[in-house]
Amino acid sequence: MFTLYNAARSSASFRMRVALNLKGLPFEYVAIDLRKGVQSREDYRRLNPQELVPLLDDGTAHLTQSLATIEYLEERYPQPPLLPHAPLDRAYVRGVALAVACEIHPLNNLRVLRYLVRDMQVSDEKKNIWYRHWVEQGLAQIEGGLVAGGRTGRYTFADQVTVADICIVPQIFNAQRFDCRLDHVPTVMRIFENCMQLAAFENARPEKQPDFVE
Repeated sequence: MFTLYNAARSSASFRMRVALNLKGLPFEYVAIDLRKGVQSREDYRRLNPQELVPLLDDGTAHLTQSLATIEYLEERYPQPPLLPHAPLDRAYVRGVALAVACEIHPLNNLRVLRYLVRDMQVSDEKKNIWYRHWVEQGLAQIEGGLVAGGRTGRYTFADQVTVADICIVPQIFNAQRFDCRLDHVPTVMRIFENCMQLAAFENARPEKQPDFVE
């Protein structure tokens, strides 16, 4: 049995819940309250010195960073696959996933937004403008790549659910929460809507988690 230390609203945690659901791997849900700073307490810091979620305990090791952990699950439990077979297609899918995880997500991470407000004395209004700017720009760039790549079907890569979709969906949830403009990314939104028809995504959404708070 896996143990997933995570938070309902965390995008990276959302990714892990989807991946585990898609693989059909049951897990114990352990909530880490990021608002109360539980991630920085000594007992959790011993498990994950990065003070981040998610953390996956597979019974033998503590795995950090959602994409690295998803790759681990892919290697250990290859069915159903979350990456295409061909090397070029795998690189393409990874590129889309990393465009979310490395280019957009770090700028709208909770600790970054908190630093802007608490340490830089940025107003909530300007913080939200900052957030929307980077998310809207980042999604527009992903949209352009998807259109140019010509590989989309129901999902990012034809009709196969991949790690790219696992990254896109949580980012759209965050974008909607902050009232980002999304009419400029129709391909991204089509993929999002198709993914949300799948139980693995629907059951992983923040509102369905035991620690969700409005």
